[in-house]
Amino acid sequence: MSDHHTYKKIEIVGSSKVSIEDAIENALAECAKSVRNLDWFEVVETRGHIVDGKVGHYQVTLKIGFRLSSS
Repeated sequence: MSDHHTYKKIEIVGSSKVSIEDAIENALAECAKSVRNLDWFEVVETRGHIVDGKVGHYQVTLKIGFRLSSS
C-alpha cells in the first residue's frame, strides 16, 4: 500500500422535489453507481426551479472527490 493518496475531483448536479439534502443524497447515490472510492463532497452551488411561485425542484452542484484506486 502506498504511503500517500491521490484524488480526482468531478462535478455533478443533483435534484429533488423534497429538499436540498435530498438533492445531495440523490446525486451521491447516482454517482456511487459508477464511481468507486468516493471520499468527500463540497456543495458549490444551490439553486432551484420555480413552478407557480413555489419550489418545483431543488438543484445542488457538488464537487465530489474520490481516491484513485492505484493510490
